[in-house]
Amino acid sequence: MKDDEILGRIGELIEEEHILRTRLAAGEVTTDEEHERIRTLEQGLDQCWDLLRRRRASRNAGEDPDFAVPRPVSEIEDYEQ
Repeated sequence: MKDDEILGRIGELIEEEHILRTRLAAGEVTTDEEHERIRTLEQGLDQCWDLLRRRRASRNAGEDPDFAVPRPVSEIEDYEQ
């Protein structure tokens, strides 16, 4: 995934989060449904931001950023930022 694709995906996830919150306010989804989906969206965002940071770090180190691949959510959520 290239940087512009990652940024595009981040935008899509953020837009979906906004739509979900609007649907919650309109009573179209339950709070439990909203919380579950928000958690999934946040995990996706964490993965995207992590991958983007690692690609930029690789590029700054003179390495090929295309070797960076998304890490599992469990790995990302277990490290301190």
